[in-house]
Amino acid sequence: MGLTQRFTTKRGYVVTGLGIGQILSFGSTFYLLAVLAEPIVTDTGWSSSLVVAGVSLGLVIAGLGSPRVGALVAGNHGRTVLIASALLLALGLAVLGLAPTLWWYLGAWVILGLGMSGGLYSAAFAVLGHTYGPAARSAITLLTLFGGFASTICWPLSALLVNEIGWRWTALAYAGAHLLVTAPLYAFTIPRRPYTPAHNEVPVRPSTEVQRSAAPHWSLIILIATISTLGMATATVISVHMFSLLAGIGIAGTAAVVMAATIGPSQVGARFVELVVARKHHPLWTLLAATLALAVSINFLGAGLLAPAILLVVYGVGIGLISIANGTVPLAMFGQDQYARIMGRIALPSLLAQATAPIVGSLLIENVGHRNTLVVLGVFALLAFMLTTLLMFLHPRTRKAGETATKQLAPTASI
Repeated sequence: MGLTQRFTTKRGYVVTGLGIGQILSFGSTFYLLAVLAEPIVTDTGWSSSLVVAGVSLGLVIAGLGSPRVGALVAGNHGRTVLIASALLLALGLAVLGLAPTLWWYLGAWVILGLGMSGGLYSAAFAVLGHTYGPAARSAITLLTLFGGFASTICWPLSALLVNEIGWRWTALAYAGAHLLVTAPLYAFTIPRRPYTPAHNEVPVRPSTEVQRSAAPHWSLIILIATISTLGMATATVISVHMFSLLAGIGIAGTAAVVMAATIGPSQVGARFVELVVARKHHPLWTLLAATLALAVSINFLGAGLLAPAILLVVYGVGIGLISIANGTVPLAMFGQDQYARIMGRIALPSLLAQATAPIVGSLLIENVGHRNTLVVLGVFALLAFMLTTLLMFLHPRTRKAGETATKQLAPTASI
Protein backbone atom coordinates (compact mmCIF):
# COMPACT_ATOMS: atom_id res chain seq x y z
CA MET A 1 0.00 0.00 0.00
CA GLY A 2 1.47 3.36 -1.06
CA LEU A 3 1.97 6.37 1.15
CA THR A 4 -0.98 8.30 -0.29
CA GLN A 5 -3.35 5.35 0.12
CA ARG A 6 -2.21 4.74 3.70
CA PHE A 7 -2.63 8.44 4.48
CA THR A 8 -6.15 8.56 3.03
CA THR A 9 -7.20 5.45 4.96
CA LYS A 10 -5.85 6.81 8.20
CA ARG A 11 -7.57 10.13 7.63
CA GLY A 12 -10.84 8.27 7.15
CA TYR A 13 -10.49 6.71 10.59
CA VAL A 14 -9.67 10.11 12.09
CA VAL A 15 -12.72 11.80 10.54
CA THR A 16 -14.99 8.93 11.58
CA GLY A 17 -13.77 9.10 15.16
CA LEU A 18 -14.14 12.87 15.26
CA GLY A 19 -17.53 12.66 13.53
CA ILE A 20 -19.03 10.27 16.08
CA GLY A 21 -17.57 12.45 18.81
CA GLN A 22 -19.18 15.56 17.29
CA ILE A 23 -22.60 13.90 17.13
CA LEU A 24 -22.44 12.96 20.81
CA SER A 25 -20.86 16.29 21.85
CA PHE A 26 -23.41 18.49 20.08
CA GLY A 27 -26.30 16.21 21.00
CA SER A 28 -25.45 16.22 24.72
CA THR A 29 -24.73 19.96 25.00
CA PHE A 30 -25.91 22.40 22.31
CA TYR A 31 -29.06 20.38 21.46
CA LEU A 32 -29.67 18.85 24.90
CA LEU A 33 -32.14 21.32 26.40
CA ALA A 34 -34.41 21.32 23.37
CA VAL A 35 -35.71 18.05 24.84
CA LEU A 36 -34.66 18.16 28.50
CA ALA A 37 -35.58 21.74 29.50
CA GLU A 38 -39.29 21.12 30.03
CA PRO A 39 -38.86 17.86 32.00
CA ILE A 40 -36.21 19.55 34.18
CA VAL A 41 -38.49 22.51 34.98
CA THR A 42 -41.48 20.23 35.61
CA ASP A 43 -39.51 17.93 37.91
CA THR A 44 -37.57 20.52 39.89
CA GLY A 45 -39.62 23.72 39.78
CA TRP A 46 -36.50 25.69 38.84
CA SER A 47 -36.89 28.87 36.78
CA SER A 48 -37.43 28.02 33.12
CA SER A 49 -35.29 30.95 31.95
CA LEU A 50 -32.38 29.92 34.19
CA VAL A 51 -32.62 26.29 33.08
CA VAL A 52 -32.45 27.32 29.43
CA ALA A 53 -29.66 29.78 30.26
CA GLY A 54 -27.46 26.77 30.99
CA VAL A 55 -26.55 26.44 27.31
CA SER A 56 -25.71 30.13 27.09
CA LEU A 57 -23.48 29.83 30.14
CA GLY A 58 -21.74 26.84 28.57
CA LEU A 59 -21.16 28.70 25.32
CA VAL A 60 -19.67 31.69 27.17
CA ILE A 61 -17.21 29.41 28.97
CA ALA A 62 -16.45 27.63 25.69
CA GLY A 63 -15.77 30.94 23.95
CA LEU A 64 -13.45 32.17 26.68
CA GLY A 65 -11.52 28.90 26.56
CA SER A 66 -11.23 28.64 22.77
CA PRO A 67 -8.02 30.71 22.35
CA ARG A 68 -6.24 28.49 24.89
CA VAL A 69 -7.53 25.40 23.09
CA GLY A 70 -6.16 26.74 19.80
CA ALA A 71 -2.76 27.31 21.37
CA LEU A 72 -2.71 23.78 22.79
CA VAL A 73 -3.61 22.26 19.43
CA ALA A 74 -0.88 24.33 17.76
CA GLY A 75 1.54 22.87 20.31
CA ASN A 76 0.72 19.31 19.12
CA HIS A 77 -1.66 18.63 22.03
CA GLY A 78 -4.81 18.23 19.92
CA ARG A 79 -5.32 14.57 20.87
CA THR A 80 -5.02 15.42 24.56
CA VAL A 81 -7.44 18.34 24.18
CA LEU A 82 -10.07 16.13 22.55
CA ILE A 83 -9.76 13.36 25.13
CA ALA A 84 -9.92 15.92 27.95
CA SER A 85 -13.01 17.48 26.36
CA ALA A 86 -14.79 14.10 26.35
CA LEU A 87 -13.90 13.52 30.01
CA LEU A 88 -15.08 17.03 30.96
CA LEU A 89 -18.36 16.50 29.11
CA ALA A 90 -18.81 13.20 30.95
CA LEU A 91 -18.14 14.92 34.30
CA GLY A 92 -20.43 17.87 33.50
CA LEU A 93 -23.30 15.62 32.43
CA ALA A 94 -22.87 13.49 35.55
CA VAL A 95 -23.04 16.60 37.77
CA LEU A 96 -26.08 17.81 35.79
CA GLY A 97 -27.87 14.50 36.21
CA LEU A 98 -27.18 14.43 39.96
CA ALA A 99 -27.66 18.20 40.58
CA PRO A 100 -29.67 18.70 43.81
CA THR A 101 -30.08 22.46 43.35
CA LEU A 102 -30.17 25.05 40.58
CA TRP A 103 -26.67 26.23 41.51
CA TRP A 104 -25.29 22.72 41.04
CA TYR A 105 -27.11 22.60 37.71
CA LEU A 106 -25.50 25.86 36.54
CA GLY A 107 -22.13 24.64 37.85
CA ALA A 108 -22.56 21.58 35.64
CA TRP A 109 -22.86 23.89 32.63
CA VAL A 110 -19.59 25.58 33.59
CA ILE A 111 -17.90 22.17 33.39
CA LEU A 112 -19.76 21.40 30.16
CA GLY A 113 -18.57 24.73 28.75
CA LEU A 114 -14.97 23.73 29.39
CA GLY A 115 -15.64 20.49 27.55
CA MET A 116 -17.39 22.33 24.69
CA SER A 117 -14.37 24.59 24.19
CA GLY A 118 -12.33 21.57 23.15
CA GLY A 119 -15.07 19.30 21.89
CA LEU A 120 -17.11 21.20 19.28
CA TYR A 121 -16.40 22.26 15.69
CA SER A 122 -13.73 24.91 16.22
CA ALA A 123 -11.43 22.58 18.14
CA ALA A 124 -12.08 19.64 15.79
CA PHE A 125 -11.37 21.85 12.76
CA ALA A 126 -8.18 23.07 14.43
CA VAL A 127 -7.01 19.50 14.99
CA LEU A 128 -7.71 18.52 11.36
CA GLY A 129 -6.06 21.64 9.95
CA HIS A 130 -3.01 21.34 12.17
CA THR A 131 -2.68 17.63 11.41
CA TYR A 132 -3.21 17.56 7.64
CA GLY A 133 -2.62 21.12 6.44
CA PRO A 134 -4.16 21.95 3.02
CA ALA A 135 -5.39 18.34 2.71
CA ALA A 136 -7.73 18.95 5.65
CA ARG A 137 -10.34 20.74 3.54
CA SER A 138 -12.17 17.58 2.48
CA ALA A 139 -11.83 16.17 5.99
CA ILE A 140 -13.46 19.29 7.47
CA THR A 141 -16.33 19.00 4.99
CA LEU A 142 -16.81 15.32 5.85
CA LEU A 143 -16.80 16.19 9.54
CA THR A 144 -19.64 18.70 9.04
CA LEU A 145 -21.64 15.94 7.33
CA PHE A 146 -21.38 13.95 10.56
CA GLY A 147 -22.23 17.03 12.63
CA GLY A 148 -25.30 17.70 10.49
CA PHE A 149 -26.88 14.54 11.89
CA ALA A 150 -26.37 15.48 15.56
CA SER A 151 -29.87 16.85 16.11
CA THR A 152 -31.44 14.24 13.80
CA ILE A 153 -29.98 11.45 15.93
CA CYS A 154 -29.87 12.94 19.42
CA TRP A 155 -33.24 14.71 19.62
CA PRO A 156 -35.23 11.48 19.11
CA LEU A 157 -32.73 9.59 21.27
CA SER A 158 -33.04 12.12 24.09
CA ALA A 159 -36.85 12.05 23.85
CA LEU A 160 -36.84 8.24 24.00
CA LEU A 161 -34.50 8.20 27.00
CA VAL A 162 -36.48 10.87 28.88
CA ASN A 163 -39.71 8.92 28.39
CA GLU A 164 -38.11 5.66 29.52
CA ILE A 165 -35.71 6.65 32.30
CA GLY A 166 -36.23 10.36 33.04
CA TRP A 167 -34.07 13.41 32.43
CA ARG A 168 -31.51 12.69 35.15
CA TRP A 169 -30.67 9.22 33.88
CA THR A 170 -30.64 10.60 30.33
CA ALA A 171 -27.87 13.02 31.33
CA LEU A 172 -26.04 10.18 33.06
CA ALA A 173 -26.44 7.98 29.96
CA TYR A 174 -24.79 10.67 27.82
CA ALA A 175 -22.04 10.96 30.45
CA GLY A 176 -21.41 7.25 30.09
CA ALA A 177 -21.37 7.55 26.29
CA HIS A 178 -18.60 10.14 26.45
CA LEU A 179 -16.65 8.06 28.94
CA LEU A 180 -17.02 4.75 27.09
CA VAL A 181 -17.31 5.86 23.44
CA THR A 182 -16.07 9.40 22.74
CA ALA A 183 -12.89 9.40 24.85
CA PRO A 184 -11.68 5.97 23.62
CA LEU A 185 -12.46 6.90 20.02
CA TYR A 186 -10.30 10.01 20.30
CA ALA A 187 -7.54 8.04 22.00
CA PHE A 188 -7.41 5.40 19.25
CA THR A 189 -8.04 7.52 16.12
CA ILE A 190 -6.48 10.98 16.63
CA PRO A 191 -2.78 11.22 15.62
CA ARG A 192 -0.32 12.45 18.23
CA ARG A 193 1.59 14.54 15.69
CA PRO A 194 0.80 16.43 12.45
CA TYR A 195 0.98 14.41 9.25
CA THR A 196 4.41 14.87 7.63
CA PRO A 197 4.35 14.30 3.84
CA ALA A 198 7.23 12.68 2.00
CA HIS A 199 9.98 15.06 0.92
CA ASN A 200 8.95 14.84 -2.74
CA GLU A 201 5.23 15.41 -2.12
CA VAL A 202 5.17 19.12 -1.23
CA PRO A 203 7.67 21.98 -1.03
CA VAL A 204 9.70 22.36 2.15
CA ARG A 205 7.98 24.47 4.78
CA PRO A 206 9.26 28.08 4.92
CA SER A 207 11.67 29.01 7.69
CA THR A 208 10.60 30.79 10.85
CA GLU A 209 11.87 34.12 9.53
CA VAL A 210 9.85 33.82 6.33
CA GLN A 211 6.76 32.71 8.27
CA ARG A 212 7.02 35.76 10.47
CA SER A 213 7.38 38.05 7.47
CA ALA A 214 4.30 36.46 5.91
CA ALA A 215 2.28 36.52 9.14
CA PRO A 216 -1.41 37.28 8.58
CA HIS A 217 -2.63 40.80 9.19
CA TRP A 218 -4.86 41.19 12.22
CA SER A 219 -7.30 43.11 10.04
CA LEU A 220 -7.95 39.96 7.99
CA ILE A 221 -8.40 37.82 11.10
CA ILE A 222 -10.83 40.36 12.53
CA LEU A 223 -12.70 40.49 9.22
CA ILE A 224 -13.08 36.70 9.08
CA ALA A 225 -14.09 36.59 12.76
CA THR A 226 -16.74 39.28 12.14
CA ILE A 227 -18.22 37.38 9.20
CA SER A 228 -18.29 34.14 11.19
CA THR A 229 -19.85 35.84 14.21
CA LEU A 230 -22.57 37.57 12.17
CA GLY A 231 -23.45 34.37 10.34
CA MET A 232 -23.51 32.05 13.34
CA ALA A 233 -25.32 34.51 15.62
CA THR A 234 -28.01 35.11 13.00
CA ALA A 235 -28.44 31.37 12.43
CA THR A 236 -28.66 30.75 16.21
CA VAL A 237 -31.42 33.34 16.67
CA ILE A 238 -33.44 31.79 13.85
CA SER A 239 -32.85 28.23 15.03
CA VAL A 240 -33.94 28.99 18.60
CA HIS A 241 -36.98 31.07 17.58
CA MET A 242 -37.80 29.25 14.33
CA PHE A 243 -41.44 28.35 15.05
CA SER A 244 -42.19 31.65 16.75
CA LEU A 245 -40.85 33.57 13.74
CA LEU A 246 -42.77 31.40 11.28
CA ALA A 247 -45.97 31.83 13.29
CA GLY A 248 -45.38 35.58 13.27
CA ILE A 249 -45.49 35.64 9.46
CA GLY A 250 -48.55 33.41 9.25
CA ILE A 251 -47.06 29.90 9.13
CA ALA A 252 -47.94 27.68 12.08
CA GLY A 253 -48.82 24.14 13.07
CA THR A 254 -48.08 21.26 10.74
CA ALA A 255 -47.10 23.57 7.87
CA ALA A 256 -44.38 25.15 9.98
CA VAL A 257 -43.05 21.76 11.10
CA VAL A 258 -42.97 20.42 7.54
CA MET A 259 -41.22 23.52 6.19
CA ALA A 260 -38.68 23.60 9.02
CA ALA A 261 -37.95 19.92 8.43
CA THR A 262 -36.52 20.78 5.00
CA ILE A 263 -33.64 22.71 6.58
CA GLY A 264 -31.75 19.62 7.77
CA PRO A 265 -31.72 17.77 4.42
CA SER A 266 -30.81 20.93 2.49
CA GLN A 267 -27.99 21.62 4.96
CA VAL A 268 -26.55 18.11 4.53
CA GLY A 269 -27.14 18.21 0.77
CA ALA A 270 -25.20 21.47 0.43
CA ARG A 271 -22.29 19.98 2.38
CA PHE A 272 -22.27 16.90 0.15
CA VAL A 273 -22.15 19.07 -2.99
CA GLU A 274 -19.30 21.07 -1.46
CA LEU A 275 -17.43 17.82 -0.83
CA VAL A 276 -17.77 16.86 -4.49
CA VAL A 277 -16.80 20.21 -6.03
CA ALA A 278 -14.42 21.59 -3.37
CA ARG A 279 -11.27 21.00 -5.45
CA LYS A 280 -12.55 23.30 -8.19
CA HIS A 281 -12.78 26.51 -6.18
CA HIS A 282 -11.24 28.45 -3.31
CA PRO A 283 -13.06 28.21 0.09
CA LEU A 284 -13.82 31.93 -0.13
CA TRP A 285 -16.36 31.10 -2.84
CA THR A 286 -18.04 28.71 -0.41
CA LEU A 287 -18.21 31.49 2.17
CA LEU A 288 -19.61 33.90 -0.42
CA ALA A 289 -22.30 31.39 -1.44
CA ALA A 290 -23.16 30.75 2.22
CA THR A 291 -23.55 34.41 3.18
CA LEU A 292 -25.48 35.14 -0.03
CA ALA A 293 -27.90 32.27 0.68
CA LEU A 294 -28.45 33.53 4.23
CA ALA A 295 -28.94 37.14 3.09
CA VAL A 296 -31.40 36.24 0.34
CA SER A 297 -33.44 33.74 2.37
CA ILE A 298 -33.79 35.86 5.52
CA ASN A 299 -34.44 39.17 3.74
CA PHE A 300 -36.95 37.65 1.34
CA LEU A 301 -38.68 35.81 4.19
CA GLY A 302 -39.01 39.07 6.14
CA ALA A 303 -40.28 40.93 3.07
CA GLY A 304 -42.76 38.20 2.14
CA LEU A 305 -41.14 37.53 -1.23
CA LEU A 306 -41.14 34.05 -2.78
CA ALA A 307 -42.53 30.90 -1.19
CA PRO A 308 -41.37 30.38 2.42
CA ALA A 309 -40.75 26.68 1.73
CA ILE A 310 -38.20 27.57 -0.97
CA LEU A 311 -36.56 30.20 1.22
CA LEU A 312 -36.11 27.75 4.10
CA VAL A 313 -34.33 25.36 1.74
CA VAL A 314 -32.04 28.21 0.68
CA TYR A 315 -31.51 29.05 4.35
CA GLY A 316 -30.53 25.43 5.02
CA VAL A 317 -27.98 25.62 2.21
CA GLY A 318 -26.55 28.77 3.78
CA ILE A 319 -26.07 27.37 7.28
CA GLY A 320 -24.76 24.12 5.81
CA LEU A 321 -22.04 25.90 3.85
CA ILE A 322 -21.08 28.49 6.44
CA SER A 323 -20.04 25.78 8.91
CA ILE A 324 -17.61 24.44 6.32
CA ALA A 325 -16.33 27.88 5.33
CA ASN A 326 -15.69 28.82 8.96
CA GLY A 327 -13.14 26.00 9.07
CA THR A 328 -11.68 26.04 5.55
CA VAL A 329 -11.25 29.76 4.82
CA PRO A 330 -8.72 30.44 7.64
CA LEU A 331 -6.79 27.31 6.66
CA ALA A 332 -6.56 28.38 3.01
CA MET A 333 -5.62 31.96 3.85
CA PHE A 334 -3.19 31.52 6.75
CA GLY A 335 -1.76 28.02 6.37
CA GLN A 336 -1.25 25.02 8.62
CA ASP A 337 1.23 26.48 11.12
CA GLN A 338 -0.95 29.36 12.29
CA TYR A 339 -4.34 27.73 11.73
CA ALA A 340 -5.06 26.26 15.17
CA ARG A 341 -4.28 29.48 17.06
CA ILE A 342 -6.31 31.57 14.60
CA MET A 343 -9.28 29.19 14.86
CA GLY A 344 -9.21 29.57 18.63
CA ARG A 345 -9.31 33.34 18.34
CA ILE A 346 -12.06 33.33 15.70
CA ALA A 347 -14.18 30.99 17.83
CA LEU A 348 -14.15 33.35 20.82
CA PRO A 349 -16.51 36.10 19.50
CA SER A 350 -18.60 33.56 17.56
CA LEU A 351 -19.35 31.43 20.62
CA LEU A 352 -20.02 34.49 22.79
CA ALA A 353 -22.46 35.80 20.17
CA GLN A 354 -24.20 32.42 19.99
CA ALA A 355 -24.51 32.47 23.78
CA THR A 356 -26.36 35.79 23.78
CA ALA A 357 -28.27 35.23 20.52
CA PRO A 358 -31.39 33.60 22.07
CA ILE A 359 -31.80 36.50 24.52
CA VAL A 360 -31.25 39.09 21.77
CA GLY A 361 -33.78 37.29 19.60
CA SER A 362 -36.39 37.34 22.37
CA LEU A 363 -35.84 41.07 22.96
CA LEU A 364 -36.17 41.82 19.24
CA ILE A 365 -39.39 39.83 18.90
CA GLU A 366 -40.90 41.49 21.97
CA ASN A 367 -39.96 45.04 20.91
CA VAL A 368 -40.16 45.15 17.11
CA GLY A 369 -42.27 42.12 16.20
CA HIS A 370 -41.59 38.92 14.28
CA ARG A 371 -41.38 40.30 10.75
CA ASN A 372 -39.18 43.22 11.73
CA THR A 373 -36.93 40.82 13.63
CA LEU A 374 -36.39 38.98 10.35
CA VAL A 375 -35.61 42.32 8.71
CA VAL A 376 -32.97 43.09 11.35
CA LEU A 377 -31.46 39.63 10.99
CA GLY A 378 -31.53 40.07 7.23
CA VAL A 379 -29.46 43.24 7.59
CA PHE A 380 -26.87 41.31 9.63
CA ALA A 381 -26.78 38.57 7.00
CA LEU A 382 -26.41 41.14 4.22
CA LEU A 383 -23.55 42.78 6.12
CA ALA A 384 -21.83 39.38 6.37
CA PHE A 385 -22.17 38.99 2.59
CA MET A 386 -20.74 42.46 1.95
CA LEU A 387 -17.79 41.80 4.27
CA THR A 388 -17.15 38.50 2.47
CA THR A 389 -17.04 40.39 -0.82
CA LEU A 390 -14.49 42.75 0.73
CA LEU A 391 -12.48 39.77 1.98
CA MET A 392 -12.38 38.32 -1.54
CA PHE A 393 -11.10 41.64 -2.83
CA LEU A 394 -8.33 41.74 -0.22
CA HIS A 395 -7.33 38.07 -0.51
CA PRO A 396 -5.27 38.08 -3.76
CA ARG A 397 -2.76 40.54 -2.30
CA THR A 398 -2.36 38.41 0.83
CA ARG A 399 -1.89 35.25 -1.23
CA LYS A 400 0.65 36.97 -3.50
CA ALA A 401 2.66 38.08 -0.48
CA GLY A 402 2.70 34.54 0.90
CA GLU A 403 3.75 33.08 -2.47
CA THR A 404 6.55 35.63 -2.79
CA ALA A 405 7.86 34.73 0.67
CA THR A 406 7.82 31.02 -0.20
CA LYS A 407 9.59 31.56 -3.53
CA GLN A 408 12.34 33.47 -1.74
CA LEU A 409 13.20 30.28 0.12
CA ALA A 410 12.76 27.89 -2.84
CA PRO A 411 16.44 27.84 -3.96
CA THR A 412 17.46 26.36 -0.58
CA ALA A 413 15.20 23.32 -0.97
CA SER A 414 16.38 20.32 -2.94
CA ILE A 415 13.96 18.74 -5.40
